[in-house]
Amino acid sequence: MAQQRRVQLSTQRPTSTVCVLGTELSLDVCGSAPKDAVAFHVQGTPGVKLYVVHETQSVKLPSSVCRWPLAAGAEVLLAMDALSKDVGDEKVRISYFGEAGGVPVGRAMLYLTCVDVSLDTDASRSGAVSRTLLDKATWTWGPDGHGAILLVNCDRDDPKAETPDNRDTAVRSYAGTGTSHTRNPGFLCFSPRIFLSYTPFSTPDLKDMSQMVLRTRGPHTIFAGHRLLLHVDYGDADKVGVFYGGNSVALEEYKHVLGGSKLAYTVKPSRHQEESIFYVEGLAFPDVGFSGLVAFHVTLLESPEKGLLETPIFTDTVVFRVAPWIMTPNTAAPLEVFVCSVDNNEDFVASVGALAEKAKCPLTVCPLLENRQDRWIQDEVEFGYVQAPHKTFPVVFDSPRDRGLKDFPVKSILGPDFGYVARQAPEGSSSLDSFGNLEVSPPVTVRGKEYPLGRILIGSSFPR
Repeated sequence: MAQQRRVQLSTQRPTSTVCVLGTELSLDVCGSAPKDAVAFHVQGTPGVKLYVVHETQSVKLPSSVCRWPLAAGAEVLLAMDALSKDVGDEKVRISYFGEAGGVPVGRAMLYLTCVDVSLDTDASRSGAVSRTLLDKATWTWGPDGHGAILLVNCDRDDPKAETPDNRDTAVRSYAGTGTSHTRNPGFLCFSPRIFLSYTPFSTPDLKDMSQMVLRTRGPHTIFAGHRLLLHVDYGDADKVGVFYGGNSVALEEYKHVLGGSKLAYTVKPSRHQEESIFYVEGLAFPDVGFSGLVAFHVTLLESPEKGLLETPIFTDTVVFRVAPWIMTPNTAAPLEVFVCSVDNNEDFVASVGALAEKAKCPLTVCPLLENRQDRWIQDEVEFGYVQAPHKTFPVVFDSPRDRGLKDFPVKSILGPDFGYVARQAPEGSSSLDSFGNLEVSPPVTVRGKEYPLGRILIGSSFPR
């Protein structure tokens, strides 16, 4: 059902308003009628579709009925299918008649301007933003589902930065040359290596984000005289960040405009471009208190007269779901092996190295200076990934055990296109919080239900 807005008319002076493509306007013909009026007649220019609602029935105009009684519930609906070329280039006239008929006892004139306002995402999950007939304000799972996907921007694209990219409000870039690669290691377990090519002044940070495109079409004067407000719900603001660079391609021009304490941003559409492209990053993974769903809205506001409050005349909404952290099973092919070098384990390290060489798999040795006599590297971290149609990258999950290896994931694994996430135990960690107690099965079917990504297995101190 199309969005509908009620418009007040006047027989004292002409009224002007905006009709957004795809919406309906409901004209208050009874509220503007002179006291002695008993019937009305409606006329519109060719670009306006008119309907009279009378006795719960909707009649398209023109019709065989010339005049309609001003009965309770009488209503005129209008819609427009084409953009206006000029402000007020279409119009509707309501003529009111008394008991005697003949000359109208009053007339109300409405000048209309049709514009297009649309907020779009990759709701079809094709990897590119496009306009769609899908319901952008809902999100459904599965290969036949719809709804845009957002990644938590938890890698570190700038090697000089001290924290992951989702902990700041800047767009980061690794301005290097040649080829760089990221690891997706699996401590004697396997997962794919991802190679990325970087060029000077490239913007990998933006590539970790999802695009949200605001499209505006119609006479530019309308957008100069109305306000376009991009906004996020208060409860979602700490889960996302939005960046906007205007018409510039320069990285330094991208500003943080939504998220955190910023709940709304006024967009000023360009006279020469119909699209304003925003980049959205996730800040938090779905968790016990967060379903992962985040909504954004764009609202067109008008202020009929100075000193009055702005009135919302149209709102478009899109919904993202933040992609969860997906754990990589240890049945995947090995790609890189990590081992800790501590006192008196030289033979063990050598044996692991020989096995890695036989498997043609690189070996990374974490030295004593970094592990501080903590050999239990699989208890400290687990590896997984995040995925959206436009991007996939591995993410290391840091356990709350925080012993000698506590700094290792941030210092040695976090980097460009390799993310990091950590959780703290609410009441202090125990041995069960070590990730040797966290595993995932291969793809499995249980009681007829398929688990294509496997099922996570959690250790327990008691037998079950």
